Amino acid sequence: MSTIATESTADSRATQPTPLFERILLPIDGSELSLRAFSMGLELARSLGATAIAMHVVPPYNAIAYMTEFLAAAELRYSQHALESASHYLDSALALAKQARVPCECHYVFGEHPHEAILNAVTEHHCDLVVMATHGWHGVNRLLLGSETQKVSMRSPVPVLVCR
Repeated sequence: MSTIATESTADSRATQPTPLFERILLPIDGSELSLRAFSMGLELARSLGATAIAMHVVPPYNAIAYMTEFLAAAELRYSQHALESASHYLDSALALAKQARVPCECHYVFGEHPHEAILNAVTEHHCDLVVMATHGWHGVNRLLLGSETQKVSMRSPVPVLVCR
């Protein structure tokens, strides 16, 4: 009889639902579109009881390597400004998450290719979903600028929810 009870106990544990998504990566670039996608991701996280992972990719300073002192000073000013912007974006994200009562971690990373940084963050932060905006570029703009969202969705090991 105890064997039957043990099996039914194991069966009841096996049928308990597990959360669909536990850690949702929400990349933001400061645009209205990315903040709208962030809000949608927060709403999803709240309804699932998931943790939001807000992330901003800071592009590195690019310059031709001449006039070393001038460029070093310009790079320092750029980095300071870029970090201030990242802090502003992430502070806004954290405030929205607190308002929505969703646990939220905030991260920034320097990266020349945002899609690569986002894909690395999926692994590093053990995310099981990415929610991000698409800027909806078409034609030549899409060809020249590329689509970070498309690159993420094509290479991501986890599902990507794209918000227009």
